[in-house]
Amino acid sequence: MSGTLINSEVGEPYAQALMSLAQQRDLTNQFGETFRSLDSLLSESKEFKDFVLNPVIKGEDKKAVLKQVLGSNANPYLVNFMMLLVDKRRIVFLEPIVEQYLNLLRKLNQTVLAEVTSATELSDSQKQNIIEKVKAIADARDVELKTSIDFDLIGGVIIKVGSKVIDASIRGQLRRISISLNQ
Repeated sequence: MSGTLINSEVGEPYAQALMSLAQQRDLTNQFGETFRSLDSLLSESKEFKDFVLNPVIKGEDKKAVLKQVLGSNANPYLVNFMMLLVDKRRIVFLEPIVEQYLNLLRKLNQTVLAEVTSATELSDSQKQNIIEKVKAIADARDVELKTSIDFDLIGGVIIKVGSKVIDASIRGQLRRISISLNQ
């Protein structure tokens, strides 16, 4: 079994339990916002990720850092959930739990995730244009954009929605031209 499969199998029940609690208390979107921030922090700060996911670091130290990161205004249910993950030594599965919860929230809100890779930073109007196109393609009520920059694209964008990939990059066009010339 691969590591990601194991991570998602462990993360899914925790995410579903948290979603169930959030739905009962009408906190689904509030938890989603906190998890989006946490997801960004985990992907942008290697030090934070290494600290939280390191099994050697004491649980009390992790709890203190997590409480500080979540802030004093954090929902007590979410704080208790995080502390439970530390106590049960499941905090190492934080990323798949966050990912699974956000997937459940997207399904609940009829939202699709569009991963957009561009050669340069996208303007707000370009992002809005992409959102409208993805809404039409995916027949979704809303679109959540996750953007990244890849200078190797030269220009244009690559949009991934679920298993669909739309390659509108110059690199992709050059590759298609090269393939057609070699036939």
